[in-house]
Amino acid sequence: MGSSVASVLASEENDIVVVDFKPQLLEALKERFDIATVTGNAAHPCVLEEAGIRGTDMVIAVTDRDETNMLACMIINKLYDRPKTIARVRAIEFLKNPQLFGPKGIAIDIVISPEQIVMESIRNLIEFPGVLHISEFAGGLVRLFSVKVLGHGFLTGKKIKTLRERLAKGKTRIVAIFRQGRQLEVNGQAIIETGDEVFFVAPSNEVRRVLTDLHKLEAPLKRIIVAGGGHIGKRLGLALQSDHQIKIIEKDPQRAKKIAIEVENTVVLLGDCTDETLLLDEGIESTDLFCAITDNDGVNIISASLAKSLGARKAICLINHSSYTKLLPGTGIDLVVQPNQETLGSILKHVRRGDVAQVSSLCGGTAEAIEAIAHKNNGANSVVGRQVDAVHFPPGIVIGALIRNNEVISIHHDTVFEENDHVVMFAMDKKLVIHIEKSFQTNLSARKDS
Repeated sequence: MGSSVASVLASEENDIVVVDFKPQLLEALKERFDIATVTGNAAHPCVLEEAGIRGTDMVIAVTDRDETNMLACMIINKLYDRPKTIARVRAIEFLKNPQLFGPKGIAIDIVISPEQIVMESIRNLIEFPGVLHISEFAGGLVRLFSVKVLGHGFLTGKKIKTLRERLAKGKTRIVAIFRQGRQLEVNGQAIIETGDEVFFVAPSNEVRRVLTDLHKLEAPLKRIIVAGGGHIGKRLGLALQSDHQIKIIEKDPQRAKKIAIEVENTVVLLGDCTDETLLLDEGIESTDLFCAITDNDGVNIISASLAKSLGARKAICLINHSSYTKLLPGTGIDLVVQPNQETLGSILKHVRRGDVAQVSSLCGGTAEAIEAIAHKNNGANSVVGRQVDAVHFPPGIVIGALIRNNEVISIHHDTVFEENDHVVMFAMDKKLVIHIEKSFQTNLSARKDS
C-alpha cells in the first residue's frame, strides 16, 4: 500500500519521504522513484524528526499494523501542529466503534479502511453483474461504471452520437473509451469496436435500466463461494449473508472458528480453496460466483482459474501485485480487483488541490474520475456563472454529471454552473487533473497553492 501511494504521489512532483523498518524495501523504492527514505519505526518521534516532520504537509500511515498507524498519528497530532494525518485501520473491532475517532477520541484527521473499500467494490460488482468497474459519487447519487464490448453485441459498431440519442431520455453520459489500453477522444463520430472498454456516468437509479438497454445486465449472482476468510472475506460474508447463499473457505482453523461465530446464515468451510475435491463437494458447478480474495495472489489466481474450469459461472480474483495481471489471459477469470488501486482514490481526494469530494483512480492509475465542488470565490478560474460550453477543459476531460441540491440534473451546452454544484468529471490522463484543480479551488486553497 505504501509503495503504491508513494509511486503515484512521487510521479506528481510531490516531495515524498517513505519510512519503513525494512532497508531493502526502501532501497528498491529509491531505485524506482525520486523519493527520500528513512529506516526506522514511524511511530518513534526521533524517526519522524529525521524524516522532516516539521516541514511536512501530510502524513499517510499505511503500515499493516493498525496500532502503529494510530500511534504515529496520535504522536504527530500531539507534538506538531502542521501535518494532516491519514491512518489505515483494518480491524472491524476498531471501526465498529466510531467514537474512537471522534472529536474526543484518538487524534487522527482521516481514517481509511482499505479492506472495507475493497469489500464495497466487490459488493458493487456483485450487485451489477456485467460491469468491469463501478464506483459511487455524490453520496451514492451517481455511479461511474464500465463495460466490455463484445463481438456482435449491442454496442459494437455504434457511433457515440447514436448512443447519446438513446441515452438522452435519462441523464447518462459516455465519458471515456479505452481501446487496447489507449484512450480515444469521446466525440459524436467515434465508433465503438469489439474489445473496447466504455465508461458511463449515470444516476444510481438509472444504472440497471442503462445496462438492460445495452444488453449488459446479467442474471443475478446468488450462490457465492468466498475463498479467504481474512478482513475482506469476513466483511463480504457479513454484507451479503442476508440475501445471498454464501460459503467461506478458510484454511486456518482458529480463523475459521472465529468467523463461524461472527457470521449468520453463512457456511464456513475449513480447507484449501485450491483443493479440487473440496470445490466439487461444495457444488462449484452450480456456483454463480467464485470470489478468490486470500492474501496470496498466486493462490487467488490458481483457485479462481480452477473454479472456472470446474463450472463456476463467474470468478473474481484479488491481486495485490499489478504485474500478475499479465498472467490472467487464458485463465477464464472474469474480473480482477486490485486493493491498492481501489484505495488510492480515498487518499487522493485529500491530496488533490481544490474542493474535491471524491476521487476514483482508474485504468491502473493512469486515469481519474473526480467529483469537485464549484465556488465563485475562485476568481477568473471559477466555473460558477459560466455555461458548460464556455468552460474549455483540454481534450481528455469529460463532464459526466452535475449534482445540484442533492439532485442529478441534465447537462446541456447552455447549462450554467452555480455555487456549490458538484461536478463529476473523467480525466483520461491524470496529468490533466491540474486543470480541474484550478477550476474548482476555493480562495483558501488558491492562496495556499500560490
